[in-house]
Amino acid sequence: MSLSVGQVSRLAGVTVRTLHHYDEVGLLCPGERSAAGYRRYTEADLIRLQQVLLYRELGFALEEIAVILDEPRADELTHLRRQHELLVRKSERLSEVIAAVERAMQARTMSVALTPAERLEVFGGFRPEDHEAEVERRWGGGEQYEQSRRRVATYTKADWLRIKAEAAGVLGDLVAVFEAGLPPDGEAAMEVAERHRAHISRWFYTCTYEIHRGLGELYVMDPRFTAHFDGQVPGLAAYVRLAITANARRRAAC
Repeated sequence: MSLSVGQVSRLAGVTVRTLHHYDEVGLLCPGERSAAGYRRYTEADLIRLQQVLLYRELGFALEEIAVILDEPRADELTHLRRQHELLVRKSERLSEVIAAVERAMQARTMSVALTPAERLEVFGGFRPEDHEAEVERRWGGGEQYEQSRRRVATYTKADWLRIKAEAAGVLGDLVAVFEAGLPPDGEAAMEVAERHRAHISRWFYTCTYEIHRGLGELYVMDPRFTAHFDGQVPGLAAYVRLAITANARRRAAC
């Protein structure tokens, strides 16, 4: 049994013109002809067409495909194994590309308006977009969340470097008062806690004392925040929470 060029076109999802071209260049010559001289494709022709289309999908030029398929010692299984290996590699590469595009989409969603080089300089290995889903789940739709998104969208590289330097200064002072053995409800610790709250309010969203106290609780409840503070000096996360709580209590009493 053989098929006409129209039948093969519909079956393989290629145009009749493409099949004619393959015949003209000697890549896929139909094994039979009808009495009227029309092309008729045999089962062997269909197998070769499948190989041609797979190699085309992998990016090979027609001339290269002809050489590969006419290799004297290469049978159908050899081609399938080779194509499987190439397709797996292509799939892995596509997965990497898809992941990169998704990260870029997430970054655009967060509106962090920096070039890749600037993002690397500011954030290093930390990628804000990796945490966007969790941030939105926890705080999405809230006033502070929307306020932060609007502000972040306007920041330049210089702004982010200022934010980074200011945050590092606050963290350094928290470490200093802790290592000095000063009480978390003492004046020095509470002043640094207030600077921490003001830093958030200045750059991201209006951080009320109630919200600030909630952040203090988060610093000891969420292992990732705890690791961030305790990575500076063990016990710092709990100390910061106490300083924040004391500062909020003091301000409420004023």
